[in-house]
Amino acid sequence: MTRSAKRWNRPGWVIALALAGLLSSFQAHGQQERFLRGEVVEGDQGVSDVHVLNLSAQTATISNETGQFRINAETGDTLLFSAVRYRRQTLVVREAMFEVAAIRVPLEPFVNELEEVVVTPYDLTGDLTKDLERLPEKEVVTSWSLGLPNANARKWTPTENRLNEATTGGGIVPLNPILNAITGRTRRLKKQLAYERRYDQARRIRLQVTDSVIVQDLGIPAPRIEDFMYFCEVDSLFEEVAASEDQLKIWAFLRRKSEEYKGYNPMDE
Repeated sequence: MTRSAKRWNRPGWVIALALAGLLSSFQAHGQQERFLRGEVVEGDQGVSDVHVLNLSAQTATISNETGQFRINAETGDTLLFSAVRYRRQTLVVREAMFEVAAIRVPLEPFVNELEEVVVTPYDLTGDLTKDLERLPEKEVVTSWSLGLPNANARKWTPTENRLNEATTGGGIVPLNPILNAITGRTRRLKKQLAYERRYDQARRIRLQVTDSVIVQDLGIPAPRIEDFMYFCEVDSLFEEVAASEDQLKIWAFLRRKSEEYKGYNPMDE
């Protein structure tokens, strides 16, 4: 090949490489993820902890403390908004939604009114003076009833032991509590302990109320019992009701929560 031919071929290669790079840039831009921004509100107030699910893309996020969210989406995708105390809402994404800074998604509070309450499973009437006499009584043998020493002593759980170790220490200035507070270990142990206590309370309730009662009297399908119990656990009144060990109060709570659960999650026919 002559020197003149080499000189004419060089610009051709430069142009080809430039076109290839430009095409690659266009393709990368076309494949770039798109995000939809919005705010979930009730009236003028943002709603936090709302689950935002993109049913089409199988992705999800949760609204922050002011109700704002950001989720991957494309035109035509279907979004589902779900939160405790609110009716579920679906939204089909339109192209115009990407042209605004943020969309507003109003939620409607869920209000469930019961016309009649049937108190079961002990054939109760609702009259406490009569029902207390009809509840079964069983003599429980405990270390306290037997008069054993240290009857009031309760064995600590592993998490309680770890939390005690993390928050105590010797010396003029105990370093253990300070180091665990800085690293966040104490906070994590407290959260773990709170979870274990709620789980233990739910387990004790499950021992009192059988699955057949939940299915027949509360109308919760057997495959959804675990999900229903978790729905009860996250209620702010759950710990107070469970700790009371009052069977009437516990059953009334479960009855109310079952109606709420069925309202949020329509049961299959």
